[in-house]
Amino acid sequence: MTQGINDWSNISAIAQAVQEDAIFVIREAQLMPTLVQEFSDMSGMNPRKGYQYNKGTAKSITDSDDLTSDAFTPALDQTLTPHEIGLQFFITDARAESEAPESILTDASRELGFAANDRVESDLIANLGDLTGGTVGAAGTAITWGYLGAAIAIARGVNKSASKPVSAVIHGYQAAVLAKTASVAGAQVVNAPNFQDKMTTSGGANVLFAVYQGVKVYQVFAEPDNQGDFTGGVFPREAIAIDWRRAIRVRPQRDESRRGLELNMSGIYANGVWRPNRGVKMTFDASLPVS
Repeated sequence: MTQGINDWSNISAIAQAVQEDAIFVIREAQLMPTLVQEFSDMSGMNPRKGYQYNKGTAKSITDSDDLTSDAFTPALDQTLTPHEIGLQFFITDARAESEAPESILTDASRELGFAANDRVESDLIANLGDLTGGTVGAAGTAITWGYLGAAIAIARGVNKSASKPVSAVIHGYQAAVLAKTASVAGAQVVNAPNFQDKMTTSGGANVLFAVYQGVKVYQVFAEPDNQGDFTGGVFPREAIAIDWRRAIRVRPQRDESRRGLELNMSGIYANGVWRPNRGVKMTFDASLPVS
């Protein structure tokens, strides 16, 4: 019988663990603030009110008619009400001095910024469901290129323009359905080889999923609702707004009696629909893709 073998089991209970860097929780890339109307000309908590004039209608007249004045009065359309967000991490001196290999103070500051971006993105995505210019699709319905084309057409119709820039936002799982769909605007993909090539080589490789009928189609990976559906939309920039009153900031505050450092994140902004009748909402199934 072999004697004197020194193996791992002799020291496994007391051996020092090999500790790697901690990783951050994976989160949604921020997209929505780049697609909506941005205000940054005020501070404080005062609501921002948007007004809209009534529509005038030209009448047929003769050379002897005396024109009469019609009303031209703005009416309150939308109100953006600011709110404050915040989050704090408290790091003791002992923790900061003992943490290895991470720098807990640096990592905590970064996480506070990520959390703020998450909140802003989710708030703006939620506003897509408040667009009033039209509705395409329904809960449990599979997205199609035809539905997307209809939403684009309706959005152009309510904006009275074929050239006004609009953006489309859908869920990444809905984008996966479109990517494998066999027809585009009622014709087989094989009859649109250039589009097919783009879908198979670059489609879904970025937050920009496709350009369809001249409209940039973006994909997000926000949580679907409890029924597994996601509401996106086709809209011009002014349909939804974010009104920054105090930009997101992360600031330290020393607490000597607790022997540590508070890292405080805060920001003030308002968000909501601004010209909701110029955007079209789209509700479709956003279940996990299957082959």
